[in-house]
Amino acid sequence: MAELLKGAAVAAAINEKLTERVKALGEKGVTPTLAILRVGEREDDLSYERGAVKRCSQVGVEVKKVVLPEDVDEKTFFAALDELNRDGGVHGILMFRPLPKHIDGEKARKMLCPEKDVDGCTDMSLAGVFANSSLGFAPCTAQAAMEILHYYGIDVKGKKAAVVGRSLVIGRPVAMMLMHENATVTVCHTKTEDIPSVTREADIIIAAAGVMEMIGAEYVRPGQTVIDVGISWNEEKGKLCGDVKFEEAEPIVSAITPVPGGVGAVTTSVLVSHVVDAAERDSLR
Repeated sequence: MAELLKGAAVAAAINEKLTERVKALGEKGVTPTLAILRVGEREDDLSYERGAVKRCSQVGVEVKKVVLPEDVDEKTFFAALDELNRDGGVHGILMFRPLPKHIDGEKARKMLCPEKDVDGCTDMSLAGVFANSSLGFAPCTAQAAMEILHYYGIDVKGKKAAVVGRSLVIGRPVAMMLMHENATVTVCHTKTEDIPSVTREADIIIAAAGVMEMIGAEYVRPGQTVIDVGISWNEEKGKLCGDVKFEEAEPIVSAITPVPGGVGAVTTSVLVSHVVDAAERDSLR
């Protein structure tokens, strides 16, 4: 059986360090604060919001919610975003996306203050990931995948890694982060021919295609580590599933993240760590 790379232990380790850092900021009169900007009542947004609020509460980070109706006009939305950008008491902004079609999502992404972009969606944050610099913040889910590898002592140096998916949210950023730690990375996508032949050659697979149970037994081999970033509701099975067919892959590979209970459990802790990072940076200005 494969080692289960559970996210709870990783999140707990991150939270323990965050509590100490928040206390140190409090002694300077600084209270790290996350602003949540949400339009409408999408269940996936609400679920992530609940997790983020819970994590913030655990380590002493305050939360300011700005909730707008689904039919909010652009002027009102951008006024709310501008106010959060200018609010000196707000250190990080979580802007839920995608926005409703009548709101220009690209304009919103570009308008978001990069120093407060704790979810890593602005051009400056992405440039920081690609340049391996301290500009902005890495996308939370991509960093969460790396945090799991670090916590469980899985050294990527010199290893072959296959990233299945090339989105700016996960695939491409995590590929760059792996390369910064000296892995040799292949990024697979919809135009890649014979993906299983690529993934079987890898030591580490990051499954981030967003396609439920895409990766089965033919994609893996013994000795591999599999990080499953995907999460979808399987109507037939009546449960959450990842991009990996867990029942097929788990008996073969050496280590694998479960879904749920893997990467998702770490993502909100990474988000909160970015808020604390932003507060620390701001306190030094």
